[in-house]
Amino acid sequence: MRHTRREVVDRTVREFEQLERLVLRLRPADWRRRVPRPETKDPWTVKDALAHIVYWKEHSARVFRGDKRPPEMRGLDVNAGNAVIYGRWRNRRPADIVRWHRRVQQQVLLTLRERPDDWFSGKERGASWPGDFDGHSAWHRVRDIEAAISGTQKNKPPSGRLSKDSPKRSVDDGRR
Repeated sequence: MRHTRREVVDRTVREFEQLERLVLRLRPADWRRRVPRPETKDPWTVKDALAHIVYWKEHSARVFRGDKRPPEMRGLDVNAGNAVIYGRWRNRRPADIVRWHRRVQQQVLLTLRERPDDWFSGKERGASWPGDFDGHSAWHRVRDIEAAISGTQKNKPPSGRLSKDSPKRSVDDGRR
């Protein structure tokens, strides 16, 4: 599939707005709620899930600009990288992560505006590309944050499926 700047920006903004609405509804106790995760993974809270989403959005924007990974992330596989993100943000205040979430969104939009038109349409990509800006975020928004605040414990939202506004997961959705 070939994309356009408008379509990618629209999806990116739409997912940010859905996540932002959810963040604005969170009460202080919600930030400490555990999200449904396998016992072999770090025990994320809602706050940790948001930090994870934001880090990978920031990472994709960095890659699209041609910037290098931070030194502590170089050479790590996804699981090791996720552990570093968890360690870095787990003791931070929710307000710090919310500020970061909003700042990264501005960086993402600037990065997308600066890319040439043919960067979007010049080659075939998966339907959910770039996944970290919408599909990956939606996945964790629904499967982690919404599930945690609704009390669902089996890593699925209350209805057992993604919300009507969430994209369906595809093989290349960038989920981490």
